[in-house]
Amino acid sequence: MLFSKFLEYLLFEKNYAKHTIVAYKADLEAFSNFYIQEFESDVITKANYAQIRSWIVVLVEQKVSNRTINRKISSLKSYYKFLLKIGEITNNPLAKHKPLKVSKTIQIPFSESEIDNVLDDLRDAHDFESIRDRLIVELFYATGMRRIELVNLKVLDINISARQIKVLGKRNKERYVPLLDTVCQTLKLYLEVRSDIQVKENEPFLLLTKKGVKIYETLVYRIINSYFSKASAKVKKSPHILRHSFATHLLNEGANLNAVKELLGHSSLAATQVYTNNSVAQLTKVYQRSHPRNKR
Repeated sequence: MLFSKFLEYLLFEKNYAKHTIVAYKADLEAFSNFYIQEFESDVITKANYAQIRSWIVVLVEQKVSNRTINRKISSLKSYYKFLLKIGEITNNPLAKHKPLKVSKTIQIPFSESEIDNVLDDLRDAHDFESIRDRLIVELFYATGMRRIELVNLKVLDINISARQIKVLGKRNKERYVPLLDTVCQTLKLYLEVRSDIQVKENEPFLLLTKKGVKIYETLVYRIINSYFSKASAKVKKSPHILRHSFATHLLNEGANLNAVKELLGHSSLAATQVYTNNSVAQLTKVYQRSHPRNKR
């Protein structure tokens, strides 16, 4: 079914992350299994739009969210585009497909005081896990990096003397992000306690579990959710909300949108503009409070 060639194309030519490729593979296999069961054929290169549409109907009936369905169909569409590119098919059955409507969810950032409260709670901690957790919170809020980017940080990516960190983003794109003095201080403390635990030989990754192995994404989520559940009543308390807070707070303070785009590792301004809604609200308050005509 040419799955392997497509996945190799994503890995080696498109530089997609391995976890992204795993998601593509799962989506393709899910459709393939449906196609075999429903149409008694495993040649999905011959699938037409009506057949794919029937899969969408089944997914809707199974109460799969529109967002997830759109992702699955996007994976399938990319696969057919690849097949078209290498001459295996003559038309993409999903070429004119329109994604299902998805309701926009408002991402509410943490307030500065909520973040301060979490960091204050961790300020006097001296054990390995608490110092590590403080560093995780500080890195998210000071750099706006993604969770997978934080997990994959290596000790050699840190340059404390230059006060910067190298982040490996999507499609293996590197970017350098400046570090605050407070983060550098926490980094130094963390590296000291890191050297005291039993680290796996030649472990290159910066953030570890107490067993001395690379930290993992679900643990990072639990850490952020746990601390912010005590400090915030907001529904969503995740690493992404800290990334959102980073961008929103910078824009509120007048940071240039292009600069925030570079810090976040976005490929286009459109991706960064989703963080401007809260900034516009803040600017409106300042405008109404400050404009001389509004004081009359």
